[in-house]
Amino acid sequence: MKTAVLGLGFMGGMHVRAWLDSPGAELSAVCSDVPQQLTGDLSAVQGNLGGPPQRFDFTNLKKYSRIGDVLADPDIDAVDICLPTFLHEDATVAALRAGKHVLVEKPMALDGAAARRMIAAARDTGRLLMCAQVLRFFPEYLALRDAMPQLGAVRAAAFARRCAEPGWGGWLKDPAKSGGGVFDLLIHDVDACLWLFGMPRAVAATGYGNWVAGQLFYDGFTVGIEGGWQDSAAYPFCMEYRVILERGTVEFSSAGKPPVIYAEAEQKLTVSGAGGYAAEIAYFIECCSAGKPPDRCPPEQSAQAVELTRALLDARQENGGKVACGNRV
Repeated sequence: MKTAVLGLGFMGGMHVRAWLDSPGAELSAVCSDVPQQLTGDLSAVQGNLGGPPQRFDFTNLKKYSRIGDVLADPDIDAVDICLPTFLHEDATVAALRAGKHVLVEKPMALDGAAARRMIAAARDTGRLLMCAQVLRFFPEYLALRDAMPQLGAVRAAAFARRCAEPGWGGWLKDPAKSGGGVFDLLIHDVDACLWLFGMPRAVAATGYGNWVAGQLFYDGFTVGIEGGWQDSAAYPFCMEYRVILERGTVEFSSAGKPPVIYAEAEQKLTVSGAGGYAAEIAYFIECCSAGKPPDRCPPEQSAQAVELTRALLDARQENGGKVACGNRV
């Protein structure tokens, strides 16, 4: 399956690396309107995970500066859309109508209506659509999912994700185009809750600007979700979870604490397998090749994650008051 990556910003670079490092993956083309990026030099690109400058050898790849030219290429079977969020809907629908399978970076869209139009286009064209909600493929979160059944019913949980406000400008710092820090970060944790616990009955939230402290209310337990962009430029990226169950508590923090169960004794969980991005792409290839829907990461739940994140942002206006989910998702 020959694939093109559209957009060579920070996440585009992460996806390019995963395509190049994944056995069986065939990256055939890249697309960017920045000439330097088409040379493989992404050293000027910045991202919230830091890391060394990214440089690639694009010698054997097709290089496009216009999305339309990629979609017109009959040799391209699928596209991996890593464009700014506000461009996701139009690019996805156009790609599906051009007969391409689509992997689209999170957030799937800026509102539920746009996400559902994307799903409708996939249904109408018979092409596969998957949103890159990569947390479902991270070994640390898979370890949590696998540990939960042996520990009984969920009693409470908390998820957090935060980093410094981006020091670079452009579309990401425009909430109308990106959704701001909450959409940039916490949509991962909202999606993880949908994956692990299902749809909540109600939400509540407080916060300001690019920060939210939210609660998801389920039957018998509540999940806290907190984070966003910190005002301090020196603040490091961190993601973490704590899930309290009948017979133990599972905790993880990217700031140096691997997944652990605290029960009768402390038990470190086995974390194995490919990194999240490589595993995500391998699964996308598997689904496209087999002609099967991406049940592990269905676009319908990615659309719900968009709507639920939007509901948390709206709920801040109630200053902690509960807002039912029934009319939103």
